[in-house]
Amino acid sequence: MTNKKALSIFKKSIKKVAKKVGKYLQVVSEDEYLKLSKSLKLERLTKSQMTKLGGYRQLRRDLGTDKRFNDGPKVLVYDIETAPMLGYVWSMWDNNLGLNMIKHDWYVLSWSAKWLGSDESTVMYMDQRYAKDMEDDRRILEAMWELLDECDIVITQNGKKFDQKKLNARFILNGMQPPSSYRHIDTLQLAKRHFGFTSNKLAYMTDKLCTKYKKLDHAKFSGFALWKECLDGNLEAWDEMELYNRYDVLSLEELYGKLMPWDNSVDFNVYRDETDTICSCGSKNFMKNGYRRTNTGIFARLKCKKCGAETKAKFNELSKAKKKALRTRE
Repeated sequence: MTNKKALSIFKKSIKKVAKKVGKYLQVVSEDEYLKLSKSLKLERLTKSQMTKLGGYRQLRRDLGTDKRFNDGPKVLVYDIETAPMLGYVWSMWDNNLGLNMIKHDWYVLSWSAKWLGSDESTVMYMDQRYAKDMEDDRRILEAMWELLDECDIVITQNGKKFDQKKLNARFILNGMQPPSSYRHIDTLQLAKRHFGFTSNKLAYMTDKLCTKYKKLDHAKFSGFALWKECLDGNLEAWDEMELYNRYDVLSLEELYGKLMPWDNSVDFNVYRDETDTICSCGSKNFMKNGYRRTNTGIFARLKCKKCGAETKAKFNELSKAKKKALRTRE
């Protein structure tokens, strides 16, 4: 079987499996593919055939179902919502809740995600609205795990402190292994590092900087009422939660586009084979913009014509005699 034919078979079968389970192609697990494609009597690839072609995840990447940003790193923008803990309290203020006072622990209520640079229609979303046991979040956790396992970089707002740690806690409590390693860009930390905004909250920054997508205000269900109504099974509230969660991701992606020229924490070029320097915004057009002097050399500064991000040439323009004559302070 040729690779082209195998990919064609895989593409047709995984689409039918995804439709059957009601999931996006990106989050259909290997076990689901193998079991359901067999039960549906589809022309499919066996596990051994997939292994010879690089494995299940590589085949899924080859389909192009996972949207890439300029054929570089796989960058996942995501946001989660969690259910509150329910407990017994004696008063409204200064509660110190003991473990034996917790009636129901927190869990992941919903998540939304998209690949950076992909079309807005590709935003993915899953929640617990139809779960038989709402506290059993394993189904939506497994889908989120698949995305994290496949990405190279994640972008979140306050995700290093909240989303990532909350997901890791639910993963290990559900007996799941860690996803593959990835790098993390947190827009809250970017804002704190480079700017002095009045507020570093997503609502403030997207309101001031974004033009297409801004973090949504709650509509019918304000504040905690939205979470309460979702927990009570109100489908209208769940629809609002979905819209709210999706817009968090869309506005976060647009916000990162505004902050990105100021961020040098991750060089997207290390994820590309080509030798041409490409800006994180996707542009290849740079102009020379003077020199950057360090304690050991002089390097040409290059400024992206599209977004204004700066990079520097690797060639040290100091003469050999000057390099030899330099003294360093210890």
